[in-house]
Amino acid sequence: MPTSDLDRVTMIVLRYMRRPLFALLFVYSVGIMGMALMPGQVVDGETTYMNLFHAFYFFTYTATTTGFGELPNGFSDEQRLWTIFCLYTGVIAWFYAIGSLIRLVQNPHFNQAMEGFRFARKVKHNVEPFVILCGFGDTGSLLARGLSDHRMRAVILDSDPERIKALGVRDYAVAMPGLCADASAPKHLLAAGVEHPACRALVALTNDNDANLKIAVMARHLNPRLRVICRATSARHEANLRALDNVSVVDPFEIFAQLVYWAIARPALHNLNAWFVGTRGVELGVPVQVPRGNWILCGYGRMGHWLHRYLEAHGVGVRIIDPEADAKGAGDDTVMVQAYADHSALVTAGIDDAAGIVAATNRDADNLSTLLSVTELNPETFCIVRQNSHENQVAFDAARADLVLQHSLTTARRILKLLISPLVQELIDWLAEREPALTKELVARLQVAVGAEPPHLWSLRLITGEAPAVTDYLDHGGAITLGALCRDARSFPEGLPCEALAIRRAGHSIMLPDKDRPLEVGDEVLLCGVHSAEPMLQATLHNPYTLRYVVTGVDEPRGVVFAWLEDRLRRRRSDRKPNGSTT
Repeated sequence: MPTSDLDRVTMIVLRYMRRPLFALLFVYSVGIMGMALMPGQVVDGETTYMNLFHAFYFFTYTATTTGFGELPNGFSDEQRLWTIFCLYTGVIAWFYAIGSLIRLVQNPHFNQAMEGFRFARKVKHNVEPFVILCGFGDTGSLLARGLSDHRMRAVILDSDPERIKALGVRDYAVAMPGLCADASAPKHLLAAGVEHPACRALVALTNDNDANLKIAVMARHLNPRLRVICRATSARHEANLRALDNVSVVDPFEIFAQLVYWAIARPALHNLNAWFVGTRGVELGVPVQVPRGNWILCGYGRMGHWLHRYLEAHGVGVRIIDPEADAKGAGDDTVMVQAYADHSALVTAGIDDAAGIVAATNRDADNLSTLLSVTELNPETFCIVRQNSHENQVAFDAARADLVLQHSLTTARRILKLLISPLVQELIDWLAEREPALTKELVARLQVAVGAEPPHLWSLRLITGEAPAVTDYLDHGGAITLGALCRDARSFPEGLPCEALAIRRAGHSIMLPDKDRPLEVGDEVLLCGVHSAEPMLQATLHNPYTLRYVVTGVDEPRGVVFAWLEDRLRRRRSDRKPNGSTT
């Protein structure tokens, strides 16, 4: 059987406190027996002795130097001499025990075992849905912040103690316990709640591809039904992860390249995606105006390869600047400058006639230096820069690039969409494969529904626990269309300020459904609107009278008496109809 954290704590305590406890027991035993055996004062010709209870009582306060006097009677010289001996031996024993206790509290193994025990207890007694985050770097901390904003709990594992200490000072809206431990160890995954019924997903975000792969494999064995989202930056690890069932693979470099391509070739889609995730300063329907033409790519590492692949596949000319780039791997038609992105290299790459530049190295200082050189050589060039560290946010804000993409932030937002509203990313990918006109049409509809307010995305499931009025209505043979469900009961027949984006039915997704589409029990509907629309729609899902009103337009009586009167009137009208037709 595996050793539990409580067993580990008990073992360490016994190892450190065994000798001090034996020393105290020995000193107390000798002192109490000695006090009971020492002759006391002579009373009425007989020598008195202290019983064991009085001896124990006296030694208890004497050994701790409290001193309440000679109880129950005055002592003899023999008893006083033995008291002196007990006082010194008791103080020495207590100093030894207290010193051992201090060493125990300072012991790192004891502290680690206690933290593991408290961590496992918090997770065990948690009843709210939560996500396990393995890795609390830039991406993990940003994802935790996003989960907190959506009132979603997280349990965090990281091998860096400084990151776990930083977790303790974060002002999250929900509890997020953390443990400094190796997330790839099965015992730590079990302590984090990988088998807990409230665990919704596990996200592996360490900087080690091998560790992420091991975490995903362990999680699949421990809980095959648990959804796993894993970060991978190499083709080998990505192929192994995709072979696992119920594992979603996220490549931060591919996401970065995809967003850069959308900004250049699909600005409306890039604008819609940024608006969905709440990017600062983004206004729906006002995309970034990126010029067309040849682009310069600074940095040809893993991210540079993804950028080159995306841009070249869609007809965007690319010139590459990298001191270690392989000209053969880039293709014969690609201009390659094997140098650092300084003034001379930019001039050689043709900065004068370049439509834009992407500074995509893995060093923030080099990317910011490239921006300064571009500003001097061609201020009109459109600049897209890669930000590697979240700590350098102030410097990138001051650089005033046309578009700043932080791959840890873009990765965290992509994972957050997969956790909170998976249909959102399905919709974006679906739109990316369609004509741009469809994206512009959706943007126009969202502008009418939401206006200038920030978007509020939420999903509703037509199941008994979440939509009892709807499921009961459908089970009794009623029909509800999507447009009818989204009507505003306060101003019938107008609709709520929201737009249905997708329906998930029996494992298949229906993108941009029509308002006349009938709904079925078990459907999951993705909606986007203002914040006030969700509680209004929740009232329709739970209140059968409100539901019948938005579907039929008839406000049925709700009280027992009024329902009885309405039934009587309905019967009387039905009885009069035949008579009226004969006269």
